[in-house]
Amino acid sequence: MTNSQNYENRDLDILEHIENDPEISQASIAARLGVAVGTVNWHLKRLIEKGYVKVRHAERRKLRYIITPQGIAHRATLLMDYIHTSFDMYRLIRRRSLDAIKKVKEAGSSHVYIEGEGDVAEICKLTCIEQGMQLREDRKYPVFHIHGLKIFIILEDSEDDGYQQ
Repeated sequence: MTNSQNYENRDLDILEHIENDPEISQASIAARLGVAVGTVNWHLKRLIEKGYVKVRHAERRKLRYIITPQGIAHRATLLMDYIHTSFDMYRLIRRRSLDAIKKVKEAGSSHVYIEGEGDVAEICKLTCIEQGMQLREDRKYPVFHIHGLKIFIILEDSEDDGYQQ
């Protein structure tokens, strides 16, 4: 993911939190996103400078954030970009999973052990099930080792060889 995508995703997250609770504090946003308050402050300043968010005093030390019409349009654009990027990633992982399944089936197996966690592993698991592969909990079967967006195939009779997808 590029820095631009990181900024856009963070902006989208912040705008969604503001939409859900206009009186949310920067510290609360930071805690929910798992980032420093300074990071949230920096993003908010950018969103305010661009006219996407306005700030009003709600109480003496409490602020209220208001998403402007431009901010709503920007949020919609960011959300559409996020959806397109997510579907592109899904299609890439699905294609790599299908290629890996084909190689394992060509090697004569209908069982596979998936090593890895997260969205990529879940997509791989669902694709395997859809293609009639049996998921096993034992490395004696061919292994789909998930690393990032890549799928490495380790066939049972060639422990050292890994095909990269």
